[in-house]
Order: sequence, then C-alpha cells, then structure tokens
Amino acid sequence: MADKIHVEVIYALPDEQDLLNLEIEEGSEVQQVILESGVLELYPELDLDTMKVGLFGKITTMKQKVRDKDRIEIYRPLIADPKEVRKKRAAEGKVLKKGGSGAAAEKADN
Repeated sequence: MADKIHVEVIYALPDEQDLLNLEIEEGSEVQQVILESGVLELYPELDLDTMKVGLFGKITTMKQKVRDKDRIEIYRPLIADPKEVRKKRAAEGKVLKKGGSGAAAEKADN
C-alpha cells in the first residue's frame, strides 16, 4: 500500500479562485493530480494538453512527480505581451515627462 501525501491544486480567474486540497498516492505526477482534483470539470475551458502548470511559481511539466505539501498552479494564457505593455507604459511616461505639469511651470514663473 502506497503512502498518502497532501497537495493543493489552484486555479485563479480575475474574480475568483479555487484551491483544492487533495490526499493522493506518493509518486503521483502533476497530470494525475490535476485529473483527480476535479478542476477540469469545474472549468471545462481548461485544456490539459495545452495549459501551463507550475509548482510554487516555477513552470513544470505534467510528468513531474509531486511531493508532500506541493502546490500545483494552473496558469491562464496571457492576454497581452508583457514586453509590449512595458514598452507602451515607458512611451507614455516619456510623453508626460517632456511636457511637465502646468502647476510646476506656473510655480517656476513666480
């Protein structure tokens, strides 16, 4: 008889999150835990073949064996490229800095 371990599966949406606690057999892989957790039934839009997963914030594979007290995180696809968002934010910041604020210019004149 295999020993049992405790793991968590978490999936978060912008307005809700589910944290599922499971007791599974030692030696189980990430994919097995996700299947046993029931998260795929709760969120049918999740695709086991394409979704990204991690353990405590580090990307991992479905074949990774889990250990006692591991937290499996299911990641949503990005809706925007982080590099592009930073570029846009930086460009907007430069435009604002060049013009200065009206109050600061008025203060300098006095």
